[in-house]
Amino acid sequence: MRPKETSSTGRPRRTGPLTIGRIATGAVLALAVVAFTTGEEAVAEEDAPPMPGLLGKGLWQVFTALDHRTRIDVHDVGGTDRRVLWPSNWTVCTQHPAEGVALDGGTTVVIGVVRKGETCPRKVRSARR
Repeated sequence: MRPKETSSTGRPRRTGPLTIGRIATGAVLALAVVAFTTGEEAVAEEDAPPMPGLLGKGLWQVFTALDHRTRIDVHDVGGTDRRVLWPSNWTVCTQHPAEGVALDGGTTVVIGVVRKGETCPRKVRSARR
C-alpha cells in the first residue's frame, strides 16, 4: 500500500527526510526576519515624533495631530464621567505624555476633556486620570 501523497487540506505531503540543507535554509530565513524587524524598530525609535502640545485645543485637533496608529484614551474630567461622542464638542484639559516626549509605537496617549464652554477643573490640570 502506498502512503497518501496529499494531506487532508490538499497540499502535497512531504515525503523526504529533513536534510541539513532544509534546516539551514529555514534558520537563515528566520535570522533574516529577526534582523529586518530589529532594524525597523531601531529606525522607528530614532524617528519617533514628539508629543504635540494639545492643552486648550479642540479634541478634533488631537485626532488630526497624532498619527492614526497612536492609541488614544479620551475621558471626561468634568466630574460627571460623560461619554465623549462628538470630538468637535470637547476641549482638551490634560494630556499624558507631556509635550515634547517622543511617541513610540507602544505609547498610549491619555487625553482629559471637558465640553466646550466649560472650564477645566483645577485639580485635574496636571492629572493623568
